[in-house]
Amino acid sequence: MIELVDVHKAFGANTVLTGVSLTLRKGRSMVIIGGSGTGKSVLLKCVLGLVQPDKGAISVDGTDVTNLRQGTPERDAFLARFGMLFQGSALFDSLPVWQNVAFRLLRGSLKKPRAEARDIAIEKLRRVGLSSDVADLFPAELSGGMQKRVGLARAIATEPEIIFFDEPTTGLDPIMAGVINDLIRGIASEMGSTAMTITHDMSSVRAIADEVAMLHDGMIQWTGPASEMDSCGDPCVAQFIAGSAEGPIKTVR
Repeated sequence: MIELVDVHKAFGANTVLTGVSLTLRKGRSMVIIGGSGTGKSVLLKCVLGLVQPDKGAISVDGTDVTNLRQGTPERDAFLARFGMLFQGSALFDSLPVWQNVAFRLLRGSLKKPRAEARDIAIEKLRRVGLSSDVADLFPAELSGGMQKRVGLARAIATEPEIIFFDEPTTGLDPIMAGVINDLIRGIASEMGSTAMTITHDMSSVRAIADEVAMLHDGMIQWTGPASEMDSCGDPCVAQFIAGSAEGPIKTVR
């Protein structure tokens, strides 16, 4: 479904990606791990076309997407295939919950009548464990865990083929993080979506990953089934899993 071949990206003198090659099969859940500042979010933005790679090829479902121009019907159709749960939820604080969930259903090529969009939003809220009572509340009236659920409801509102999850459990307590992990796994499986997640949280990795990729020094150092992660023998993966200060991943002291 998603393939990156020798993708490079630098911002001035700051080189971020130095030859990323990665394949994500349709209907699978891949989690990308790596230290802060290693380029995980940049990689997602390259796939979405928010950042243009300096070199390399990116294809989605067999179609090269690196040259899709902003504002074209082809670009709009491409983005319509994606849903995204942003780090920190990224809800619009001036909109009630249901309008946050139905944001893409109220505008653009996916626009639906307002009443239908609200019904879909309430159904998606129910799917993530929230009742219709929260539909007319504002994000500031919700707890962090509820906001994350609203963000997840928005990500699945259009029933996308591909869903990106950017640090889905950041800022949540362990119990709520477990709830979100279970929701992500269950929803992605139920919808048959292809999922790509970036996270530092190893409990999330173990809960939602079919496959894991380790990004370090601008490249994929190891990729394989989640079941082989602990025994893969890669020193970067071993250090990351252990949370050790000693190893090939250097820390600032």
